[in-house]
Amino acid sequence: MEPLLVFRHVTCEGPGYLGEFLQARDIPYRIVAIDQNEPVPASLGEAPGLVFMGGPMSVNDPLPWVADELALIRSAADAGRPVLGHCLGGQLIAKALGGEVGPNGGREIGWHPVERVDSAPADRWLDDLPARFEVFHWHGETFTLPAGADQLLRSEACEHQGFALGNILALQCHVEMTADMVGEWAGLYADELDDASASVQSAEQMQSRLDERVAASRRAADVLYSRWVEALG
Repeated sequence: MEPLLVFRHVTCEGPGYLGEFLQARDIPYRIVAIDQNEPVPASLGEAPGLVFMGGPMSVNDPLPWVADELALIRSAADAGRPVLGHCLGGQLIAKALGGEVGPNGGREIGWHPVERVDSAPADRWLDDLPARFEVFHWHGETFTLPAGADQLLRSEACEHQGFALGNILALQCHVEMTADMVGEWAGLYADELDDASASVQSAEQMQSRLDERVAASRRAADVLYSRWVEALG
């Protein structure tokens, strides 16, 4: 199999646990380092699928690579190749496929529960995950659902936490987190934690029971990632 293309937009927001998941299953991948000014490939080539990670920027910012990534996502959708997005990556997928991205109405940062939607598509993607489970969040924007997409998840602070469209999976939340990533983000993005609220945790709160929380998040990630890689063939 040719390697998946994993788009990294900022150094601290790499594939995290997704990288471990892929390596354990001998699924090759290559980082496209947007943060190091690596250009977006002009075409899909032989890549069996695309993955888009997070970042503090907005898909609505006038960044030179945004339009190229949106075009590549549309090409993958037209070709029937799987696409996976986390947070900013999910927003890129939504915008590429006709949805809109804008303010969420408040930041959602830290460990907060998501709730599965009661639907057949959600049952297929979420398998035996519980009705509510805790995952990590760090966002101030959100997406609307593209035409034909099936909503999978919601949270109290953000209605659209995940959707699927065929073999495309877009997540607002961060199921790729490792314990090291949580600590690193708490330091690097500390200026976003000054408006503590029910949906914004302090650095201390988000690092409480960290090993337990990361382990639970990985169980959710295993279900979602396992379903997604089935489409790789």
